Amino acid sequence: MNSLIKIISKDFEVDENLSENQLREVMVKTFAYLIDDDFPKLLQILYKADVDQDKLKQQLETTEGASSAEVIADAYIARQKAKIETWKKYSGG
Repeated sequence: MNSLIKIISKDFEVDENLSENQLREVMVKTFAYLIDDDFPKLLQILYKADVDQDKLKQQLETTEGASSAEVIADAYIARQKAKIETWKKYSGG
């Protein structure tokens, strides 16, 4: 969890003592704000994080019962987790 917060804190100011559920809530609120008020920054963050745009677009079109901000936050967090797993795999940790 600490690695996840560390990587996310490169893009956002987040409290390092958050649980994963709290982190998700913060990210959902943040992405909701970006969708409404700073869409170019949203795109920049997703690009920098290497979130698959085609996959995200499909998820946004097909996910029911969740807001766009929730879908984007989940995709962003999942991508950051995948990066951490790759680093662990190749660093022997």
